[in-house]
Parts: sequence; C-alpha cells; structure tokens
Amino acid sequence: MQKYRVPINSFQFGEVSPSTLSRIDSPIYAASAQRLENLVVRAEGGASKRSGLKNIYDFGITKSSSKRMQHRLFPFIFDDNERYIISVEDAKVRAFRIVSETSVTLVSTLTADTASAALPFDDDYLHQYTYAQSGDVMFICHPLIAIRMLTRTGLTSFEITTYSFDNRSDDKQTYQPYSTFHPTGMTLDPSATSGTGITLTTSAAYWDTSSPSKHIGSKIRYGYEEILITAVTNSTVATGNVVNDLTQKLAVLNPFRTISGSTTVEVTMLNHGFEGSESIVFSDASAVGNIATSNLNGTRSVTGIIDDNTFTFTAGGSANADADGGGFVKIATHAPSTNWDEQSFSAKRGYPAAVAFHENRLVFAGTTSEPDSLWFSKSSQFFNFDVGDGEDNSSINLIAATGDVNEIRYLVSDRDLQIFTASAELYVPTFLNQAITPTNAQIRKQTPFGCEFVQPTPLDGATVFVQKGSKVVREYLYTDSEDAYTSTAVSTIASHLIVDFKDIAVCNGAFEEAESYSVYVSTNGDCSVFGSNRAEKRAGWSRFTTQGSFESIVAIDDRLFASVWFDDTNLRLCEFKTTFNLDNAKSYTLSSNAVSVSSDFANSTVVHVLATTSAGLIDYLGTHTVTSGNISLASYDTTYATAEIGYSFPVTLTTNPIDAQIKTGPVTGEPRGVATVVVDLVDTKSASVNTINLISDSSITGKKEFRLLGYSRDPQVTVSQSEPLSFQLNGLTAELII
Repeated sequence: MQKYRVPINSFQFGEVSPSTLSRIDSPIYAASAQRLENLVVRAEGGASKRSGLKNIYDFGITKSSSKRMQHRLFPFIFDDNERYIISVEDAKVRAFRIVSETSVTLVSTLTADTASAALPFDDDYLHQYTYAQSGDVMFICHPLIAIRMLTRTGLTSFEITTYSFDNRSDDKQTYQPYSTFHPTGMTLDPSATSGTGITLTTSAAYWDTSSPSKHIGSKIRYGYEEILITAVTNSTVATGNVVNDLTQKLAVLNPFRTISGSTTVEVTMLNHGFEGSESIVFSDASAVGNIATSNLNGTRSVTGIIDDNTFTFTAGGSANADADGGGFVKIATHAPSTNWDEQSFSAKRGYPAAVAFHENRLVFAGTTSEPDSLWFSKSSQFFNFDVGDGEDNSSINLIAATGDVNEIRYLVSDRDLQIFTASAELYVPTFLNQAITPTNAQIRKQTPFGCEFVQPTPLDGATVFVQKGSKVVREYLYTDSEDAYTSTAVSTIASHLIVDFKDIAVCNGAFEEAESYSVYVSTNGDCSVFGSNRAEKRAGWSRFTTQGSFESIVAIDDRLFASVWFDDTNLRLCEFKTTFNLDNAKSYTLSSNAVSVSSDFANSTVVHVLATTSAGLIDYLGTHTVTSGNISLASYDTTYATAEIGYSFPVTLTTNPIDAQIKTGPVTGEPRGVATVVVDLVDTKSASVNTINLISDSSITGKKEFRLLGYSRDPQVTVSQSEPLSFQLNGLTAELII
C-alpha cells in the first residue's frame, strides 16, 4: 500500500466535460472539476458561492411551455446616474430605473405606441430581437416589424414610436433607402407624370395579389421621383399618388452631344431605363451646336438606345457643329422604363434584422428580401439614408456578396463593424486615420461558422458568439499575426454546458470579482457561466441553477440581473446580490419573531430562513412553511430583528477523479481510496466533504481535515453545503491510497 498526496490548488479551467476523465496528462485536468454548481471561479483560482437572488418585482406572467421566451431584458444606460432595465414582453414594455444600490423601481409600463396602436412585440420572436441605444433612444428591430424607437422622455417616462426617415423640406422626398426588386428588363409604366390615383403598370407580374395590403403605404421611385402606392388591382397593375412630378434634373452637366449636320442628339442619362420610342419632355435645356432651345425643349421621342446611360432623340433642327452642352437639363416622362425601384424597408420586403451605431452612423442590416445587405445612415444624421452624390458623409449601402447569401443576424461595433450571419462571420474594416465612406466601405468574409440567435457580445477583448446549432461558443478575435479575425472555440472542454442558449449578458466585475463573465441562459432553465482573463491565460466554465428556471439576464455595469420562473405563475425580476444567500429572497423586518410574506410566497410554500439578531449575528433557522401568509419564529427563544427568507440553492464542487503518476505509470482505473482531505476554506460557515459535515460554531478561515473511507476506480471529492451560508474554497489536498 502506497500513499500519495495530490494537491488541487486551482479550479481556473472551471467545470470540464466527463469526456476529459482520462486526460490526466493535461494541465487542465489538475486545475478543473467535474462539477462547479452555483460557484464562481475566482481570479486566484479558488471558487466561492455565487450571490443569492434578491427579489425585486413580480411580472405577473403565466408560464407557457410552448414559448421559447416570454420576456427579455435589455440594458438602457444614459449615464452613470440614469440607468434602466427594459423588459420586452408580448405586446408590452416595462422600464425599471436603477435608483441606487438597494432600489430598483418600475417607472413605466407601455402597451401602445404614441398613435395608440398596440405594440407589435410577439413572444414567438423575443429571442430574435436586436437593439441599439444612443442617448435617450433605443432602436428595436426584427424583420417582421417596422423599426421601433423606445425613447426616454423624462427621468421616469418612456414612449414608443415607429421609426421614420427624414423628409426633404418640401416633403417631396423621403430620405430612405431604395432597392431594385424587379427582374432585369421589367418596365414600369405610370399613366401620368403627376396627380393622384394614377395607374402603375408593370410589363410582367410584380404586385402581390395574395397580400396586397403589404404594398399599400409604401413608395416606389420612378427615375428619382416617388409614388405612394394606394391600391393593388392585379399582379401587373397598382394605383398610386405621385409625390412630386415625374421630372428630374439630369445628373450630368451638359448632357447633350450634337453631330454636325444632323438632327440627332445624344443624351447622357445614368440608368435611363428606356427601350426606345418613349415620349419624353425636355425643359431648361440651353442651345448647343447651334440648335436653338426651342428645338431641344418640349416633347420628344427616344429614337435609339446606345447603352444603359445614353440614348438619342431627334431635335427640331440640325446642328452645325460637334458639341457638348445643354447646361442643367430636366426631363419629364411617364414612359415605360426599367429605371425604377422600391423602398427597402416595408411590410412586403421586410424590415432590418440587425441594428448598431458605428462611427457616428446608424446601421441597419438584413431584411427578409435583402438578408445580406447593410445600410449606413449619413454621418451624424441617424434618420437620413440619402446616398446623394457619394460624398464622404453620404449614406452607404453594402451587400455581402461573398458567393453565398449571408443572412445577417447581428451587428457589433468594435474596432471594426463585425457582422454575424447565419452562415459566416464578416466585418467592415476601419482604416487607419480614415472614417468609413462610400468610396472605401467594403465587406470582408472571415470565418465560416454562423451565429445562433443569441446576441454576440464583447468580452475580454474579443466578441463571444454562439455557433449556429448552439453546440459551441466561440470568440471572434482579431489577430495581428494573421491580419484577420479568427473564431476560436472556448467551450471545447465544457461542451456539456452548452445547452441551447437563448440569452446572454456580459458583466465586467460581477460577484465582487475583477474578472469578466459571460452568462448564458439555457432553455433548460440553467445558466452557464464563462469567466475569462486573457492576459493571464485563464478561462473556465461553471453552472448556475436555482429552484425554478432562468428566463433572461442583463448586466448593468458590474451588476447582474435576471428574470426567473420560481413556479408557473411567478416570473420575478431578481438581482445577484452578494448580501443575500438565498434565491427569490427579501430581507424582512420581524415583529415578535413573525412576518407577513403573503405578497411574495403562497400558502404552503416551504422557504428557508436566515435570521439576524439585534447584535448582527446570523442564524440559519432551517425550513418553514408559509401559513396564512405568515412565517412565525415564535418557537425560538432568541428575538430576531430581521430575516432573509427565500429558497436555498445547491452549492457543489466535485473534483475530477483523484489520480497519480507512479513509477509503473498512471493509476487510472485502478481501485484506490482517498484517506484524508485537507480543504482550504475562507469565511465558510457551512461545508461538507463527501457528506461529512464541517462542525464549527463560527465561520472558518484556514485548513480543515476530513477523514474519508472507501475505495473506487474513480475516487472523487465532493465539497458541498448543508446550510445556505457563506462558502469559499481555495483548494484541497487529497491523500491517495494505492
């Protein structure tokens, strides 16, 4: 019989998959565990009990097993003193103000927008909504709903409106993006150049007769002038109102070219869309080639098509010279033309799936009809998407034309504009000392994994995202050595904790630790927690469970909030609070050792009680049953001032099988036993090692020895709690008998 002392002095790699049980050769094996439940891996390598969940608010929502999410939390941060939590629900929005470290208050409940229309938020799609906030306004997007703006109108007041684009001062032009949805060669023939109720006839089927209302209220552009759709007659005919006469100034100065001795005049008109024989009306043209203005202006016919940007007509007189001229020429026509398009965002074409602010521009991306397109607003003008003449501050429209259709799901503004799609990861590069402009903007494809419907979020210098399929978490990180982004898996050794995530929050400095943590909510109701410190090459996973199930999570600075189902009718807003040891907990003031808890717990509910004496001592009083809405501690001799009442949660650390290398090789799989375990504890009031309880009248800081019995081929040490009190384990040393 031989004895070996095996130290486990760090858990920096967190909880690892059972598939690693034979990897005793790896440094990860000696610094990880098989289970870290409701424990936070500390910067020093140890593990401490997570904070309890302070009960803040009851949403009054009944749980539905058919819904992926019924409620989602968004952060809304105006400045250090004005911070809010936004709850988006089915046809409802609630806003909570974080007043202080101890006070979070509901300040606004919205069920309709400013036009008194019901909110369009649908709990079938809550997990897919994206958002971006700047100042007092948050933009909320989804392809099935028009963009909504949640606006803070006062310290405790909010309103919701539908996003609308800026208009030209005369309201004759809307500064919105337009796209071509018709096939090449399809013409549009308006019945007049002005007026209301004109007919719009296409050369082939275009208008949606199955859902004609989706066209109504949207605009098309003929040339560069807008027509508002008012009705759809059939697949080739619609009705509309001309917003501005179908007259446009040609973009090219001096667009006429004459030929000496000929009445033929060439006209340069970008993307004219004519096919020949169309009737057009010129105005404001000046004489050129000795052809008088009266022989140029007026009604003419297109006599020939030279190319997409050039056509000819016959003037009323002959030129005596080859010349360019005409000045600034206007043209009016309602002839059939291929030069027409439709607004990019509409009920028919879909709305943006993703939104972000980047380099002082508002960026939308990924509609139903154009899933791989991005639209940048004009610089500093978040409601103006006019491409203009391509000046540096003009709007930008990009298409991720990488060979595949990349369905854009999320945008993240970091050193570059990162683009996460259903099939790949891309980015729009930012150039040194240069802003993104229409002339330098480009999209580059990087990695081929695809993103699940979980918001990618910056963490410790990278952006973490859940790979499509929800089996792997990756970090999207720019590396100077490759001059490109990589998407390295960070969940490989803890793959069992990656369980169909539906929400994420990244908290820097949570749980009174210096580390950064990303917390993922799974559809099974648990949370998987990833801690990262890139500088020290430390990263690890653990899990949070509760008596119920987590629904959504949000971080506000270094504070972490969660909504939790504690039964099918109690969805509560809670905060992870280091001063609490229980979940769904509140601190109650006792009167004669009794307190009413009817507003928080139903009758017959079994709760745990931690009572505080007037001297500040905390006693664990076990479980109590709510009777007539009250908790009574009359049976105790001690008079208590306050009590923390809530639900207990398990705290469990199970080591990897204790193994050792001896002269003949590893003892993996051999029967062996753990005789003693010395645990290093900090301020711990309750702990047990393999079910053997720590016996102490006060908190323990230091090393405690536990004597164990039994042999196993995979001997493990489980450190847990029997009472919901403080707990921190720095490490342990096991004496292994072979």
